[in-house]
Amino acid sequence: MVSNTAKEILIQGVTQDGRTFRPSDWAERLAGVMGQFRPGGVTPGSHLSYSPWCIPNTLGGIKCVVAHTDLREHEPMAWDFLLNFAKDNNLQVSEACLLPEPPPKTQA
Repeated sequence: MVSNTAKEILIQGVTQDGRTFRPSDWAERLAGVMGQFRPGGVTPGSHLSYSPWCIPNTLGGIKCVVAHTDLREHEPMAWDFLLNFAKDNNLQVSEACLLPEPPPKTQA
């Protein structure tokens, strides 16, 4: 269950019993399907990029999808689709707080 205060969720490519989810490109496929849901709606050429609300990623060597809750507010059916995909495939879902990578250190 995802709380109403979470800003992002993380759908991990690992099942509840610890198996790696297949196919290996599942995260890219799922995020690609969600590409049409974006701030301002679909624009010419936007089908060639991921929505900022649903991004594939790899964390700790595990494929995952990071979904922002703004998607839930913009298109509840798309949000439900994501959560049902995770549930139907027995994937681990958690609330996420992903921080941007720190800027590179400069030499003094």
